This record gives sequence, structure tokens and C-alpha cells, in this order.
Amino acid sequence: MPLTVEPLRIAAGLALSAAIALFALRKGALSTSGAGAAVLLATTSTAAGWSWAWLLISFFVSATALSKAGESAKRARTNDVVDKGGDRDMWQVLANGSVFAAMALTSLFIHSDIVKAAAAAALAASTADTWATEIGTLSRSMPRSILSMNVVPRGTSGGVTVTGIIASVAGAGFIALVTMLLGWPPIVALAALAGGFAGSALDSLLGAAVQEKRWCEQCGRGTERAVHTCGEKTIYAGGIAGLNNDLVNFLSSIGGAAVGCLCLL
Repeated sequence: MPLTVEPLRIAAGLALSAAIALFALRKGALSTSGAGAAVLLATTSTAAGWSWAWLLISFFVSATALSKAGESAKRARTNDVVDKGGDRDMWQVLANGSVFAAMALTSLFIHSDIVKAAAAAALAASTADTWATEIGTLSRSMPRSILSMNVVPRGTSGGVTVTGIIASVAGAGFIALVTMLLGWPPIVALAALAGGFAGSALDSLLGAAVQEKRWCEQCGRGTERAVHTCGEKTIYAGGIAGLNNDLVNFLSSIGGAAVGCLCLL
């Protein structure tokens, strides 16, 4: 039986998400385009019900809080490697939340725990990856490539630390816990935990194996930036051209959703 769309709830969701996005914009957690995308995803999720909205807000608040923790130290460690930093733009927001929002829309027509499992697992994958990145970057240990186990510079896609792996599990567990607090079925929480960790692991694998890699000849360093921090244009150095970190995050979210669905089959 399709869910009923309540215009007043959608309006309230729009107002709430706009207020939160404006606050994040002023704090430098979101760019203007990122704030607009966040409002769109949150309002869409609210159409499916308040529990959907609170789940998405839980991810966003946790991600924002962790991104601000040790911000200067993380920037100093990774700024010349990562393509983007600081305020999240539209593509970063969509990469992390669009699969969840799509499942929210699907739930308006298909009232099934499988839809909830896919949504929770997709969001858990984004949360797990975000927590792993934000906390793992502060680890005292240098990251190692998930494929070769060689030491790689901090911020390198596919690089993992024990601290980051633990944070990944905690991030997936956080979303699983929120689903239970919101009254979603326990099997959905299990799907979130499994899909979240699997999606985060997939993110690291894709980052190491196929994400586009670039090289700064002037600095003699690998990077994800098209223009390095020194001002030099970088050259293609491997991976699939155009497959950037945002696309890897999006694919990992889909992978997490798929694993979440399998938990109910």
C-alpha cells in the first residue's frame, strides 16, 4: 500500500532542512551548491516520513561534526593529495545521499522492508566511509594501500589504517542504531551494519584499483587534483579517467545498498 504524501510535512521538512543547511553554510561545512543539494535530498526524504528525514540528518550532523574535528591538522596532512576539502559541494552531497533519497521516493510506492534496508545500508556506507576518512586521517599510523599494503601518503584513496577501519564499523553501527531508535525493523539495522561496512570496504578497493590518479611533475607527488597546490597542472597517472572520488563514493553507496538488500533475501 503506497504511503500518503503530506504537503504540510514536506513544507516542514523544507523549512527544517533549509535552516540546517544555512547553518552549515555559515560554518563552512557546505558550499552554496552543497547546501542546495542537501535541502533537496532532505526534503525528498521527508516526503517518505519523518523517520527518513531524521536518519539523513543524523548522517549529516555526524559527518559535519567529524569534519570540523582536527580540521587544520587534517588539511595539513592531506591538502595536496585530495581533490576537495573543507566545505562539501553539490557533487559530494549527492554522492553520499542520492541513493538514500531515491529509496525514500521508492518507499512512496513500494512499502517494503527491503526498500528500507537498501536505504539504510546505502546511508550507512556513506557514513562508514566518512567516519573512516575523518577519523583515520588523524591516526598516528601511516595508511597502507588496501591492495598492496604498501605505505601511501595520507589522503590517498584506497589507503586504510586500523583506526580508520574501526571508525568505519562505528559509522555503520551508528546508522544501524539510529534505525532502531526510529522504530525500523531489527533486520534493517543488521542490513545497515553489513551494507555499511561492505560499502566502505568497496570504496577503498575502488579508490585503490580504478579511481583516476594524477601526478604533479613539479613536486614529484601523486594527487587527485587537476591543478596541484603548487599551481602546476597535473597529468593523468592511472586508473579510469574521470572516475573521481565522488563517483567512487556513489558506487560504494550503491554497493552498500545491494548488500543491505541481500540481508533480507
